Amino acid sequence: MAAAAGAGPYEEMLQVVETCAARIRWRLRPASKRRLLNDILFLCTGLRPVVLVDYGGTMPQLQENLCSLLRHARQETSILNPLRVMIIGDMIYLIHVKGLAEHASPNARSQQRLAFVDLEKSCCSLLTTIEDNDTVLELVSIQDQFAAKFPVDLSVVGPGITKQMSGIPQSTIDAECTDNHVEDRTLLVVDLSTFLENTQIALPSLNGWLLGYPVTYLVRNATFGAGVQNISRHSLHIYRVYVRRSYRSVGKQSEEELMSFSVPCGASTKRDEEVWAKSFIARMNEKLRRCNHVWASIRLEVEVFQSQSQVIDMDVESSPASSRRLGSKRLKKPNTRVTGPEWSK
Repeated sequence: MAAAAGAGPYEEMLQVVETCAARIRWRLRPASKRRLLNDILFLCTGLRPVVLVDYGGTMPQLQENLCSLLRHARQETSILNPLRVMIIGDMIYLIHVKGLAEHASPNARSQQRLAFVDLEKSCCSLLTTIEDNDTVLELVSIQDQFAAKFPVDLSVVGPGITKQMSGIPQSTIDAECTDNHVEDRTLLVVDLSTFLENTQIALPSLNGWLLGYPVTYLVRNATFGAGVQNISRHSLHIYRVYVRRSYRSVGKQSEEELMSFSVPCGASTKRDEEVWAKSFIARMNEKLRRCNHVWASIRLEVEVFQSQSQVIDMDVESSPASSRRLGSKRLKKPNTRVTGPEWSK
């Protein structure tokens, strides 16, 4: 009963989101609606700081629908107050401002210690001497920009309760992070496209860190095509992370896919026994313990994806029903939810 009581507000929040989606006439396919509800729950319970929304339409209509959904739903549940729509180029994300602030903080980054696969060099080993890699240094610079944009003290303590947010106008705090209704949908949007101006790093490499994967592929815009060809020649381990709910008001308990990412087999011969994999699951278990009234368990599954001659789609957030986008291109992919750590769900 305690778990049921603790999960109750989140169940109600999901019902509000579903009702509001119908109210604004956002016609989502059942699989897309389930992903949207799961992604929002992952964000609100702290399992993920950022999710890529590549379902439910294309820009600019997708942005309009997300903003309209949040604007309506936040009038009925303050749990959604910390959520924003983030834009980088033509990619659209949902973020939790506190979760992203913590994720981007230098302290969190030093503890996580990302592993890297440099697609310009070897796909069979993880990069260790990151100080000598210009692409990594550029990634660190962009991470610092995120840390400045989302300071840790921008934390939302609870629904409708905020701490002082340094560097942010009080009027913005009142409008965005309290129970006040947000009438101007632009307040919901954070456009960070300028973060990648005058940089060489490709957006998928940024997404590897941004979306919370423990291994990130490094590739620059100038060598992107060669990087795609390089990784397409290697078999991959597909890491799928599943979580199980502690309580569901309707129906049986079921596992939900939290995320999936890939690592070249040659760089992950120990599969789930890799040091980075153990560290990643330990961090995720800690996140589950913080919200055990909602989530009961986590499970890691590893599959092998054999190399094929076709080019693997290298973009973010995968889905069996759609191809992923990168810039203005659409790349075909195999019938498996794959693509590198930063090009997966």
